[in-house]
Amino acid sequence: MKRSVALAALVAGCAGVPDIPPPPGAPVEDRIARPAPPASENVAVLSLVQNARADSGAGRLANAGATLERALRIEPRNPRLWQELARVRLKQGEFAQAESVAVRSNSWAGADAALRAENWRLIAESREARGDTVGARDALDTASRMAQ
Repeated sequence: MKRSVALAALVAGCAGVPDIPPPPGAPVEDRIARPAPPASENVAVLSLVQNARADSGAGRLANAGATLERALRIEPRNPRLWQELARVRLKQGEFAQAESVAVRSNSWAGADAALRAENWRLIAESREARGDTVGARDALDTASRMAQ
């Protein structure tokens, strides 16, 4: 009986709500889907990411960026960490750096099409914020191709 209850809880936890895209005028944080936790077995990295997310949510963006940079010193090839840092840079209004960091995430993403597509959405958001509507549209087209 205990096994079936545990299994049911596990399956229920895996069920997700479908992604419904927010309207185009929504704030940046609402238009960019939250990433899955970093693919890491390192407890220190996971703790740093949790702290960075808390700082980011509280508006302490400089602290969040510094914390993610610490995590990247531990795991410099972790594309999810680079993506987290790109999100923070985007929130900070550092659009060129956000794009650059998202590109770096893609360089480590390998065959993870979902991660790469989300990075392209971040790139599009960065380009749009800089007034590059054509570049933003191209990046969104690339994201759509990757997501298929």
